[in-house]
Amino acid sequence: RGYGGKRRDGRQQRVDRQASVKVAADWVVLEEFDLSQLTKLSTKAPEAEDVAWAGELAQYNDAYDRCSTKNDKPLQRMENVEFYYVTTSDDPGLEKFIDEGVGNVYGTDAIFSLLMASPRSVYPWDVVVTKVDGALIFDKRDTAAFDFLTVSETSHEPPQEAPHNLDDNELERQKLAQDPKNLDFNSPEKLSIEATMINQNFSQQILRTDVEREKLDLPNPFATADGGDDDAKPAAIAYRYRKFELGEHVVVARTELHGIVLKRGDKYRMTAYALNEWDSRLSGGVDWRQKIDQQRGAVLATELKNNSCKLARWTAQSILAGADQMKLGYVSRQSRANPYDHVILATQFYKPREFATQITLNVNNMWGIIKMLVDLLFDKEDGKFVIARDGNKPLVRIYSVPVHTFDDPDSDDQDNNAADDQNDSSDDD
Repeated sequence: RGYGGKRRDGRQQRVDRQASVKVAADWVVLEEFDLSQLTKLSTKAPEAEDVAWAGELAQYNDAYDRCSTKNDKPLQRMENVEFYYVTTSDDPGLEKFIDEGVGNVYGTDAIFSLLMASPRSVYPWDVVVTKVDGALIFDKRDTAAFDFLTVSETSHEPPQEAPHNLDDNELERQKLAQDPKNLDFNSPEKLSIEATMINQNFSQQILRTDVEREKLDLPNPFATADGGDDDAKPAAIAYRYRKFELGEHVVVARTELHGIVLKRGDKYRMTAYALNEWDSRLSGGVDWRQKIDQQRGAVLATELKNNSCKLARWTAQSILAGADQMKLGYVSRQSRANPYDHVILATQFYKPREFATQITLNVNNMWGIIKMLVDLLFDKEDGKFVIARDGNKPLVRIYSVPVHTFDDPDSDDQDNNAADDQNDSSDDD
């Protein structure tokens, strides 16, 4: 039951994770299946066709290829750069394609990659799907922590919440509070925020500012001319809208690319992501500064063990976007107790499909999961559905929910309270 680290006496510590969304009494369970069942699904990966390009791309700065422990680079804060995490229904480009009937399944790379990598997930998640007028629209909820990266999610000893309401005496309480793993900035939520900020900063820092950005066919669809900080500008990101013929279905997805790589006169498009080291003593990792220059493979192997789901999602996103290269950065805290200042210790290029093979991510399985969900939901009447991973068991449930669910902006508590009925079902073994 649950996932967690080991207690000092060697016994497994139970961690009860709340569901990511409150299950209301009027939700109806349509399907329930074990995550392991998803690994058996397979379909031929579809060919992609570009529908539209928007945004702009900057050139990669190859000086970051030479980062090492002796030649590290401080991670800069991109104070005046805007990042956008817009769901399917709020994307004007996808809205236009829905109206024109370009496809019959719509979503974003972030949503589809979560579903594609879901067999590796440990933390709970949920996706909202609306079936209307012969189309399926995959969305994330406005209030969900959907776009924050997980940290050490698949580790045998994942980060723990700091202990509260202890019955121990004051001396024991103080001793526990001083334990590094109980520090507030090493809690799952704070680590998630830290990792997300690192990724944003890394993706922009490694780009050249002395070369003009390549403007694509359409401007950034989410940047407003009169909104926000006058000095802020959109991050250098290309939004590549693509369609995939998946059997009798046509999937239209907004995907992202993060830069252009020039090699021997040829131009390649890339994605960029950063793994981050927080405290190797607590994360079951290896000390990067001792290993990363000579044994980077050992560092990556440990990261694959501790962050299997996150790496699979990044790889799936890169494949969906048709990236030629995926740049992985290795970013570490300047010191274990400082979650605010970081350095880039190394970077590495990978070809997404080759990297997928290396991390045993099967592309046909990725698409098999999407096809199964799409086929299943197209068999239902028009309405709204929630696909949700259980907080404590490796189960995915599909619920039919009232059509106006999540329309109320005051329903933020859906993130914070797991439903009693889901918790009850999680405890029934």
